[in-house]
Amino acid sequence: MIKLRYSKRLFNRSPSSKQQAAACVGGNGKAAGGGAGEIEWEVRPGGMLVQKRDGKGGEEVIVVRVSTGFSWHDVSIGATSTFGELKLMLSMVTGLEPKEQRLLFRGKEREDTDHLHMVGVRDKDKVLLLEDPALKDMKLRALTAQVVPSPCQPFIQV
Repeated sequence: MIKLRYSKRLFNRSPSSKQQAAACVGGNGKAAGGGAGEIEWEVRPGGMLVQKRDGKGGEEVIVVRVSTGFSWHDVSIGATSTFGELKLMLSMVTGLEPKEQRLLFRGKEREDTDHLHMVGVRDKDKVLLLEDPALKDMKLRALTAQVVPSPCQPFIQV
C-alpha cells in the first residue's frame, strides 16, 4: 500500500511540481512525514492503481439476485469476484455445470474472467442465468437416441 501526503502542490501544473512531488515521496512508496491528509492507494485486480475506498475493512460482500427464468436465487458473493466464481456458486444451487451456464448482465453475456465490480454489478443487482442452448440440444439428442430406437432395424436375423 502506498501513502501520499495530500497537498495541493502535487496537483500544480508548474514545472516545479514534479520536483516537489519527488521530494514529497520517499523511496519506500510512503509519504515523507505523516499526519492527516494522507491518501491510501490500492491495486485493483485489473492492475490499476486507485485511491483506496473508505468503508468496511476486508472484502465487501454483495447479494446478487440470479433469475433462471422461472425462479430466483439470492447469492452472497465478494464484490471483486469473477463471473466464473459466481457460476461455481450457482452450480451448487441449480445443479447446472459451470460450462452449461451463460450469465447475462445488462443485456450482455459476460466472460468467466470478468470481475463483478469492473462490469458494474452492485448489491441486489439482477443477473440472468441461461442454459447454453448448444449443450442443451446435445443433451436432448443424447436422450432421444437412447430412448427411441432407430427405425432401420432388421426384422429377420440370419
